[in-house]
Amino acid sequence: MNSIRVEQIDGDYAHLRRTDLPDEELKLVARALLPAEIVEGCKLHYELMQYTIL
Repeated sequence: MNSIRVEQIDGDYAHLRRTDLPDEELKLVARALLPAEIVEGCKLHYELMQYTIL
């Protein structure tokens, strides 16, 4: 299971961090690929190229 936290929302993009690898760089993802309800600090699950809110 890949658990991810939304660190920052920046316009049409979100900066995501894997919770199991906190020292890794943030991943920049287009918000169109993420659930519409995301807010900064929420946790996501990533599996089979899909993000869902935990």
